[in-house]
Amino acid sequence: MSLVACSGTPQTLVVKQFQVRDQVRNSDDNPMVRMEKERRLLGAVSMAERRQRLGQYYTLQWYDPAGVGRGAVRVTFLYQQGATGSLVKRMTKDFSADTAEGIAEFAVIGDNYFKGGKVLTWKATVSRGDRELASRQSYLWQ
Repeated sequence: MSLVACSGTPQTLVVKQFQVRDQVRNSDDNPMVRMEKERRLLGAVSMAERRQRLGQYYTLQWYDPAGVGRGAVRVTFLYQQGATGSLVKRMTKDFSADTAEGIAEFAVIGDNYFKGGKVLTWKATVSRGDRELASRQSYLWQ
């Protein structure tokens, strides 16, 4: 008996997107989608609290074991929304220099989402010290 596994090196940066469009618990949704929606709405009791959780969520997973100790890691998320025109907004998360991998969550939700509109284009970058490790962007990013 032999066991064969296909395992590759993890990507330096992976971006996952999820949008919560409504507050309703819909049993017809795919179980994975329903679980993710429930996770995002967890703890919001009133309808007003649940409404503030509506919007777009971005999970950035990064991996850089070779760079441990070579500087702090900064994950940057740039985005433009429908109602703000060409204004580029920025969110960042920092990790210590001894970290080899991590997850940064960014959310455009609540008033930011309702006033600024849907995220139309985005760019995610992970850098260690002064060196850019990886970058991903949406199709419309310029």
